[in-house]
Amino acid sequence: METTGTKVFIESADITWEPTAPGMRRKIIAYDESLMLVKVEFEKGGVGTLHQHFHTQITHIEKGVFEVEIGGEKKVLKAGDAFYVPPHVIHGAVCLEAGVLIDTFSPAREDFLGS
Repeated sequence: METTGTKVFIESADITWEPTAPGMRRKIIAYDESLMLVKVEFEKGGVGTLHQHFHTQITHIEKGVFEVEIGGEKKVLKAGDAFYVPPHVIHGAVCLEAGVLIDTFSPAREDFLGS
């Protein structure tokens, strides 16, 4: 797996946005094989469809309002809030007000690389 190399300082302007789904795009900020940091921007109405993966995920809501579903439980969260997703638990989000999520994954999401 590639990593961010020897970079210890990463400037957002150097990272390009990748489209992911209608109303969404992401920047893979940094990663190695054990950890990944991803910034995801949502337009109002953007949907992170329900899915699951073997990675542990912790997400910080940087901006906006989201209805987040984890393991069948739904909650509306706003800027400054966060959520934890254990491995193999179905989860997703609907953006109620345009916003940004900061996702961390352990181990890194290899499926995000090369897209």
